Amino acid sequence: MLGDIWSSSELTAEQLGITEIKLSFLRENGILKPGIHWKSSPLGQKKPWKPKALYNIKMCRKIIYKFHFEEKCDIAA
Repeated sequence: MLGDIWSSSELTAEQLGITEIKLSFLRENGILKPGIHWKSSPLGQKKPWKPKALYNIKMCRKIIYKFHFEEKCDIAA
Protein backbone atom coordinates (compact mmCIF):
# COMPACT_ATOMS: atom_id res chain seq x y z
CA MET A 1 0.00 0.00 0.00
CA LEU A 2 1.29 3.47 -0.86
CA GLY A 3 1.01 5.43 2.37
CA ASP A 4 -1.99 5.00 4.60
CA ILE A 5 -4.64 6.02 2.10
CA TRP A 6 -3.64 5.65 -1.55
CA SER A 7 -3.11 2.27 -3.27
CA SER A 8 -2.24 1.04 -6.72
CA SER A 9 -4.94 -0.04 -9.13
CA GLU A 10 -3.75 -3.65 -8.84
CA LEU A 11 -4.09 -3.73 -5.06
CA THR A 12 -7.35 -1.78 -5.06
CA ALA A 13 -8.99 -4.08 -7.60
CA GLU A 14 -7.84 -7.11 -5.64
CA GLN A 15 -9.12 -5.71 -2.33
CA LEU A 16 -12.49 -4.79 -3.87
CA GLY A 17 -12.90 -8.10 -5.70
CA ILE A 18 -13.17 -6.49 -9.15
CA THR A 19 -10.92 -6.28 -12.18
CA GLU A 20 -8.64 -3.36 -12.98
CA ILE A 21 -10.70 -2.86 -16.14
CA LYS A 22 -13.87 -2.43 -14.05
CA LEU A 23 -12.00 -0.04 -11.73
CA SER A 24 -10.86 2.05 -14.72
CA PHE A 25 -14.40 2.01 -16.10
CA LEU A 26 -15.78 3.37 -12.82
CA ARG A 27 -13.14 6.12 -12.80
CA GLU A 28 -13.50 7.08 -16.46
CA ASN A 29 -17.30 7.25 -16.22
CA GLY A 30 -17.34 9.51 -13.19
CA ILE A 31 -18.54 7.00 -10.60
CA LEU A 32 -15.22 7.32 -8.77
CA LYS A 33 -14.50 11.01 -8.20
CA PRO A 34 -11.01 12.58 -8.43
CA GLY A 35 -9.57 13.64 -5.09
CA ILE A 36 -12.05 11.46 -3.19
CA HIS A 37 -11.79 8.00 -4.73
CA TRP A 38 -8.66 8.39 -6.87
CA LYS A 39 -5.77 10.73 -7.72
CA SER A 40 -2.97 10.85 -10.28
CA SER A 41 0.56 9.91 -9.34
CA PRO A 42 3.40 11.22 -11.51
CA LEU A 43 6.07 9.75 -9.21
CA GLY A 44 8.87 8.07 -11.13
CA GLN A 45 7.21 8.54 -14.50
CA LYS A 46 9.01 10.04 -17.46
CA LYS A 47 7.64 12.08 -20.33
CA PRO A 48 5.40 11.72 -22.15
CA TRP A 49 3.60 11.97 -18.84
CA LYS A 50 0.91 9.35 -18.48
CA PRO A 51 0.09 9.29 -14.77
CA LYS A 52 -1.13 6.20 -13.03
CA ALA A 53 -4.19 6.41 -10.86
CA LEU A 54 -3.93 5.73 -7.14
CA TYR A 55 -7.07 4.77 -5.24
CA ASN A 56 -8.51 5.25 -1.77
CA ILE A 57 -9.75 1.70 -1.12
CA LYS A 58 -11.99 2.69 1.78
CA MET A 59 -13.83 5.37 -0.21
CA CYS A 60 -14.02 3.20 -3.34
CA ARG A 61 -15.51 0.36 -1.31
CA LYS A 62 -18.25 2.65 0.02
CA ILE A 63 -19.37 3.83 -3.42
CA ILE A 64 -19.11 0.38 -5.04
CA TYR A 65 -21.20 -1.22 -2.28
CA LYS A 66 -23.72 1.62 -2.57
CA PHE A 67 -24.15 1.05 -6.30
CA HIS A 68 -24.26 -2.74 -5.83
CA PHE A 69 -27.00 -2.40 -3.18
CA GLU A 70 -29.04 0.04 -5.30
CA GLU A 71 -28.72 -2.25 -8.32
CA LYS A 72 -30.06 -5.23 -6.32
CA CYS A 73 -33.00 -3.11 -5.07
CA ASP A 74 -33.86 -2.06 -8.65
CA ILE A 75 -33.90 -5.68 -9.79
CA ALA A 76 -36.17 -6.72 -6.91
CA ALA A 77 -38.69 -3.97 -7.60
